[in-house]
Amino acid sequence: MSEPLLPASFLFRYSVPCRYLPEENGSQGRALGEVYRLPNFTPLDGGPEGPEVRAGWNESGLTLSLEVTGKRQLPWCRDNRIEDSDGLHIWIDTRDTHNIHRAGRFCHYFVFLPTGGGGRLDEPVAEQLWINRARENARAVRPGMLRAVSEKRRDGYFLEARIAAAALTGFDPSEHPRLGFTYCVTDREIGLRTFNCGPEFPYRDDPSLWATLELVKQGASGRNSKRSRAVETTEFNA
Repeated sequence: MSEPLLPASFLFRYSVPCRYLPEENGSQGRALGEVYRLPNFTPLDGGPEGPEVRAGWNESGLTLSLEVTGKRQLPWCRDNRIEDSDGLHIWIDTRDTHNIHRAGRFCHYFVFLPTGGGGRLDEPVAEQLWINRARENARAVRPGMLRAVSEKRRDGYFLEARIAAAALTGFDPSEHPRLGFTYCVTDREIGLRTFNCGPEFPYRDDPSLWATLELVKQGASGRNSKRSRAVETTEFNA
C-alpha cells in the first residue's frame, strides 16, 4: 500500500474534556486521579503509546501531571538550555482560536522540567518561553505563577505542573470554557511524544494546529473515568 498523503491524526480536530479539580485538593503531588487522564492520539499514526499526561482545572488555574516510564537513564535537564532539555512543553490559547496561524496575546508557551534547576541541577524548573513568529506575546508571568513538583522513579519520573490563572492572559472559564491546547514530551532516550500533531507540522508556532480542552465541572468525582478518556467531539479537518 502507498503511504498516506496526510497522517491520520491530521484529519480530525480534537476536543477533549478537562475535569474540574476541587480546590481542597490543592496542587500537592498526585492530585490528579484517573478521571483527569488525557487520551493519547499517537497510535492513530502507528506510533507508540506516549507518556501519561493528566490535566485538571479550577478558577485558580490549571494543574497538569506527566508520568514517564521505561527509561534507563536519568532525564537530561539544564535550566540554561530549557528547549533542549527533557520535560513537558505546553501551549495554551485562552480563546481557542483555530483560524490564525501566528500566535497572539492569548497564546502561551510554558516548559516544565523534572530537574535542571538549583545549584546541584536537581530541582524542577518551570518557565515561560515566547512563541516563535508571534504577532503579539502574552504578558510575562511573575514569580510564583508557575510551579513544578517532581519525583524520581526507578524507570523514569513523575512531574506535576501548576499554572496560575494570573499567568494565562484572558483565562475566564465562565465566558471562555474552551482552551486551545497541545503539548509535547521531549526525552533524549525515548524520543519526542506529542498530543495531536506530529513533529512534521509546525505546532510550536501555529495555534490552528492545537486541539481543544473543554473545561467541564461534571465527572470530577471519578465516576465517569471511562468517558473522560475518550474524545468528546471530533470534526473532519479538510
